[in-house]
Amino acid sequence: LRTDAAAALAGASAARGAAAVAETFAGRAKAAQPALIDGFAGLVWAPDGKPRVVFGFTIRHGKVVAIELLADPGRIERLDLELLDG
Repeated sequence: LRTDAAAALAGASAARGAAAVAETFAGRAKAAQPALIDGFAGLVWAPDGKPRVVFGFTIRHGKVVAIELLADPGRIERLDLELLDG
């Protein structure tokens, strides 16, 4: 799990290993919506429809091998985001 500086300031921290990452998200990612992020599958936390945190995934051989959290408004603004019904 990698975080940008804005996500780190919001309390997210880097984590390594499936158990540590799962513990980080336990109960906290429920409000995130499925989304296309620059054409790739991901999640977006968008209270009131405004994207606040973007979850990007790296998948290899059918397994999630990395998650990147972006919360910097400037970086999020430059992404092509399409919220999906989930």
